[in-house]
Amino acid sequence: MAQKAVKSKKAKSTKKTKKVVKNAIVYIKSTFNNTHVTVTDTQGNVLTSVSTGNMGFKGTRQSTPYAAEVAAKGAMEKASIYKIENIKVRVKGVGAGREQALRGLTANNDIEINSITDITPIPHGGCRPKRQRKP
Repeated sequence: MAQKAVKSKKAKSTKKTKKVVKNAIVYIKSTFNNTHVTVTDTQGNVLTSVSTGNMGFKGTRQSTPYAAEVAAKGAMEKASIYKIENIKVRVKGVGAGREQALRGLTANNDIEINSITDITPIPHGGCRPKRQRKP
């Protein structure tokens, strides 16, 4: 009886290398009901994303400034594995958590904020308004 040749498959080692991002962009979207904090690299690839619901706040407590601060701190903790040094902040929306989320970002002292930009969409021009009602 002939012996069969056994091929041994070598397991590929797919070791993930941690991406190092020196500069990042932090988007804060603050609505009346929730606050989302997204950390991206300069090309726009999402590194981490956190909302107040992810941090354990439910219902009307999601829209509080304290919840926005906790979400911003949580997003920066998740993004700490990327060794971010400089960030640009872009704030969008009219909710209560706008200013407090910025304070949550500055709680981490080893990250420098280069710029803060408001990107809230404001209509200018737009559609013709409805006619006034006749008395």
